Amino acid sequence: MKLDKIDVRILSELQKNGRITNVELADLVHLSPSPCLMRVKKLQAEGYITGYSAQIDIGKLGQSLTVFTEVTLRNHRQTDFARFITAVEKLDAVIECHLVSGGYDYLVKFMTGGISEYQSIMERLVEMEIGIDKYFSFVILKSPIVKSHLPLDSFVSGD
Repeated sequence: MKLDKIDVRILSELQKNGRITNVELADLVHLSPSPCLMRVKKLQAEGYITGYSAQIDIGKLGQSLTVFTEVTLRNHRQTDFARFITAVEKLDAVIECHLVSGGYDYLVKFMTGGISEYQSIMERLVEMEIGIDKYFSFVILKSPIVKSHLPLDSFVSGD
């Protein structure tokens, strides 16, 4: 399915407000409600829209700690990467995990209740013998810019 500018606008508006009514969405993208709904359903069926979720203000729930961790594995066989991913994907505290180029193998984003919880997780991972050679932790002090939507116009050129 090739996306046009209206499809991209629909995706852009939905990622800003997944609870928007079809009538409001149709108005924003300059369609009537019925064709707008058909496009949304097609975008869902084609896998462009994978779900809807609520954005939570984690600070209201209590103390939290965000840590970015650079992880270097001892060996670089496919089985080593798979073993690492299998272990970290089971951890609720892992919010993101990226295989990267450069001086280390993975950049992992953790969110925990505090530094002691994070350190316990890292100690368990090292003790699990999943191939971690070394890791470096970067504790987030403040996040002045956090966007919840992607710049879709940068990825898709509509006709």
